[in-house]
Amino acid sequence: MDIQLIRALRGSALSAWEALLRRVDLEPDTDSDSTVLIRDDTGQLIAAASRKGNLLKCIAVDDSHQGEGLTATLLTTLRQDAFQNGYKHLFLYTKPRNRDMFTSLFFYPIAQTKQVLLMENLQDGIQSFLDTLPVNTCQGTVGAAVMNCNPFTKGHRYLIETAAKECDRMYVFVLSEDKSEFSAADRLEMVKRGTADLPNVTVLPTGPYLISSATFPTYFLKDRENAEAVHCLLDIEIFCRYYAPKFSITRRYVGTEPLSPMTNQYNEALKQHLPQKGIDLREIPRLEQSGTPVSASAVRALLQKGDHASVQALLPPTSYQYIMEHNPEN
Repeated sequence: MDIQLIRALRGSALSAWEALLRRVDLEPDTDSDSTVLIRDDTGQLIAAASRKGNLLKCIAVDDSHQGEGLTATLLTTLRQDAFQNGYKHLFLYTKPRNRDMFTSLFFYPIAQTKQVLLMENLQDGIQSFLDTLPVNTCQGTVGAAVMNCNPFTKGHRYLIETAAKECDRMYVFVLSEDKSEFSAADRLEMVKRGTADLPNVTVLPTGPYLISSATFPTYFLKDRENAEAVHCLLDIEIFCRYYAPKFSITRRYVGTEPLSPMTNQYNEALKQHLPQKGIDLREIPRLEQSGTPVSASAVRALLQKGDHASVQALLPPTSYQYIMEHNPEN
């Protein structure tokens, strides 16, 4: 048996890898930092797994070699590779039927729906993370919003300010995923500065658990066109199982979404499923300027053009000042 760790799949190795994944009903996903390949004595590829950052993915073992401990070998090799590259907290998505197998390999379930299971390599990792976040004890209505804020606009400020007027305590969770033009640290800081005058608003990071659709893998879903709905159900499960009880949240806020069909679909799923879990969903009409919804994507486009006058019209002064201080090239 030959075990090989490679950084990029090319040529015959790529073809063999794609064929293996399709044999086990997985869709090849080449977006990875490294891939482990296991070949038998004849050179036939019989098992493979990949890593993208701290996410383990595309874990495949040929049906004829099931029960030989190859999954454990794959994960051991990827763990070592991840640790060497600075990743100690690892995640994987899999089908729910694989729960016992990955649990035996020291991955622990976070949340599960009918179609997907999210696991991590730290036991009670999500509870440990939530224990690091401050809780503002409140006897009244507690609301929450989950935002990317890339960057923090007047539209975000309007939604938060409107929600805060309806709640005794309002939590704003800013996505910690670094997949946006502005870093997670920058986005979090802009929201904190932009809401500092609202005394009942608490701004917190999501950590790695409320996952953006940008990193949700679809390679193991038979109905990949339904991936966004699957992701939304998992996100709802995580939010309602962990975040809502931790912070006594009974209401979640979103903005209307006239520009993005995907985000609008996400909002519709929240409307359908959150009330079933005891959480009221409130949809706030988007702030408009001159009949056009204020959007972070418009701000980014204007920054690219260097149109600072138009940028200032869409951002709170705190956001504009922060961007000019920390991203002077804009």
